[in-house]
Amino acid sequence: SNPSPMLSPTLCGMAAVWQQVLAVDDFEEDLRAQGARGHRRSVSRGSYQLQAQMNRAVIDERPPGSLVPTSVAEASRAMAGDTTLSENYAFAGMHHIFDQHVDSAVPRLQFANDDKHLLACCSLDGTLSIMALSPAPPSVKVTLRGHAGPVTDFAWSLSNDIIVSTSLDGTLRIWNTQDGRCIREVADPDASELLCCTFQPMNNNLTVVGNSKHILQVVNISTGKKVKGGSSKLTGRVLSLSFDAPGRILWAGDDCGSIFSFLFDMATGKLTKAKRLVVNEGSTISSISARSWISREARDPSLLVNACVNKLLLYRVVDNEGTLQLKRSFPIQHGSQLLHSIFCPLMSFRQGACVVTGSEDACVYFFDVERNTKPIVNKLQGHSGPVMDVSFNCDESLLASSDATGMVIIWRREQK
Repeated sequence: SNPSPMLSPTLCGMAAVWQQVLAVDDFEEDLRAQGARGHRRSVSRGSYQLQAQMNRAVIDERPPGSLVPTSVAEASRAMAGDTTLSENYAFAGMHHIFDQHVDSAVPRLQFANDDKHLLACCSLDGTLSIMALSPAPPSVKVTLRGHAGPVTDFAWSLSNDIIVSTSLDGTLRIWNTQDGRCIREVADPDASELLCCTFQPMNNNLTVVGNSKHILQVVNISTGKKVKGGSSKLTGRVLSLSFDAPGRILWAGDDCGSIFSFLFDMATGKLTKAKRLVVNEGSTISSISARSWISREARDPSLLVNACVNKLLLYRVVDNEGTLQLKRSFPIQHGSQLLHSIFCPLMSFRQGACVVTGSEDACVYFFDVERNTKPIVNKLQGHSGPVMDVSFNCDESLLASSDATGMVIIWRREQK
């Protein structure tokens, strides 16, 4: 197949990692899998532990017929406002456009934890940008330079003082977000291109990375050494990672269509393989995102998956080993690019619950996961290439999206 437009001609050798033209198969409603991604929204370990306890109480101890989660639901409803779902996700237009990475794809972007105006992104041009959206005008606060190849993924620490990044140059880098200084460079133990990374939510000394030799590895970023017992091999290149909120289960997706769940030993960092789901043989799993609850109408822990099958997939997590059952699928254009999606951080507790995804038709889509007919709540147009990633800030006042041409658009939610 032809190389993806995300890659320059000098990177054609890595085209197999970043692109596949895949057939679309129908899905059966009884497909099972495992996976869930915890939202790292606390600014300290203590507050995160409190949130994790709340999540566990919601999942494990809720009385029959109760709202989920009681106190969090009321807080989220107050923040979202007493409005309809369509009003909640109406956007007044573009707030700002960043073009410092134009001509090289921006595969990932993410707002900082509990910070409405701090955003970071990584680029296939080998750099990362940290952008400040306030005070006006929005600006690039610092550029992280040092990788010798395209940057494939990154993650904020809970306190936002550190970013870790992975690159096709085969290194994991740890950055100081204030001055852009590279604190440490860790070479991949397998001398392979690194494709994805995520922090262990309860212990930010530990980072999980995935590489192109099918290996998943836990790395201690304080020492730069891999954790004993913290590695496993998948069926394909490891492209997506996600922890549940308490950090006890890790999910990993590869480019052969499989999602694996692992039990994570909090004391040692050891990984134990639990379950495997074949979403669609040979289809790239480009994004995994999990939430302990969606809304009072959708109470189950859920996993949101982008796979190259022209559908966005929503799974129900059915046990403590991460087994999944397919709940819903939504049509999008997704056949070759590494697209990503998210749960909205605040949900409307008046009606419905939303997820947002990029698409290869250059649009951003909002889907109501509880609406059986006409699930599209909103559609944003403005990109000139496939939309690779989307990210809400913590109060949903701003949405960021990035595309395969290198453009980053900040969208402003309409204020009622």
